[in-house]
Amino acid sequence: MTEPIDVVLIGGGIMSATLGTMLRELEPEWDIRIYERLSDVALESSNPWNNAGTGHAALCELNYTPERPDGSIEITNAVKVNEQFQVSRQFWSYLVGKGLLPEPSAFLTATPHMSLVWGEANVEYLRKRHEALKDHPLFAGMEFSDDAAVIRRWAPLVIPGRAKSQPIAATRMAAGTDVDFGALTTLLMNGLVASGATLQTEHSVTGIRRTKDGLWKLRMRQEVGTTPVEVTARFVFVGAGGHALPLLQKSGIREIRGFGGFPVSGQWLRTDNPAVVAQHHAKIYGKASVGAPPMSVPHLDTRVVDGQPSLLFGPYAGFTPKFLKTGSWFDLFGSIRWHNLVPMLQVGLKNFDLVRYLVGELLASRSQKLDALREFYPGADGADWYQQTAGQRVQIIKNVPGKGGTLQFGTEVVASADGSIAGLLGASPGASTAPSIMIDLIERCFPDRLESWKPGLLAMVPSYGRQVSDDPALAAELLESTAATLAIAR
Repeated sequence: MTEPIDVVLIGGGIMSATLGTMLRELEPEWDIRIYERLSDVALESSNPWNNAGTGHAALCELNYTPERPDGSIEITNAVKVNEQFQVSRQFWSYLVGKGLLPEPSAFLTATPHMSLVWGEANVEYLRKRHEALKDHPLFAGMEFSDDAAVIRRWAPLVIPGRAKSQPIAATRMAAGTDVDFGALTTLLMNGLVASGATLQTEHSVTGIRRTKDGLWKLRMRQEVGTTPVEVTARFVFVGAGGHALPLLQKSGIREIRGFGGFPVSGQWLRTDNPAVVAQHHAKIYGKASVGAPPMSVPHLDTRVVDGQPSLLFGPYAGFTPKFLKTGSWFDLFGSIRWHNLVPMLQVGLKNFDLVRYLVGELLASRSQKLDALREFYPGADGADWYQQTAGQRVQIIKNVPGKGGTLQFGTEVVASADGSIAGLLGASPGASTAPSIMIDLIERCFPDRLESWKPGLLAMVPSYGRQVSDDPALAAELLESTAATLAIAR
């Protein structure tokens, strides 16, 4: 009989690339194989035009810092997300230092992160948010201004054409980043293949079942020729983006019961006009509309892909039943099971604001979309901007005890009780925090190896086992060292 594969990674995106790279560093002799349905890696959610490229560190994303009923600002989630991004900075710095990644400019561009609001109530909110964050060691250096002249220096496009009487405010963090996750995924996958891993594209996984001896048998179909393929693995990671839910359902593990998915599509407005692009170097996030999912928070972004800068605005959310951009129109309906039907119906009943928002987005005309852009960039010329379809995201629907079906934002690892199979559900800020998520997965799925792996984990992530936010000296040290390695502004 053929020897079982040590590790099978389903999906050629940033999650599989990150986990595979970590496991290769920890166990160089393991047989690692990656199976991707499409013709190349990073063609779905990890593709640079399918995501915003924000190195999500909660520096500018206002949905991570809600206002409490008493008017104070809750920063717990912002600190958590920033802490996770520090793990990414350390891991990428380790790979650059070891020569496993090239110059960081191949996948990362230092880009200030800004928040922009208007209206008296929003200005007051942003002022309080700045006060709540500015002295935290992970947010040191955050600037606040309600002076239009200062904001214009930070972002020249956002002030001209705006009424002088309009209250406006912004925060700015110079230490932000724009990340090309497509380039990063490709670089990591190339490194894995060079180290002996096997990458097979145009292979669709059609079945996953546990064998009597506790292994996993995967049935696949080659996209060219439809030749059937079977392999057996000791450990399986399902990093297939929106398609992770149906694949985990095929595995039959109890842990996936009660989970459903709510697909959300999106579109951008994009300009490549050099005269416009040259005037804006920042990622500017605003406040979300009522009922809007976090992935639909409006933002005006610098994007650098293949060395060429562009500007994106959006995303404008929409809806299709597909779980992947290249998926099937039957994905949503095919994911319905007896155990997730009630939670999915409960979510539909409890989220009328979201449904109303999505309907409004679907019906929005081009002129309405340009009006939304002009709230950020009053002088925008519609002739400079064209529409581009963004990636597909599947938000988690989960049966929460005491609450019933709940629409979850963020990401969640679902693993079998014995840790032999795991998958990732959800969306933003996934790619930005992939190393942190994958370390959590490693701890859950390989507890018997953690002691021997600890030196390797500490080499990849020096803060492993500690909270950077609890130690100002450690935070300052790691921010400084990773900024130097990755050419991130301090």
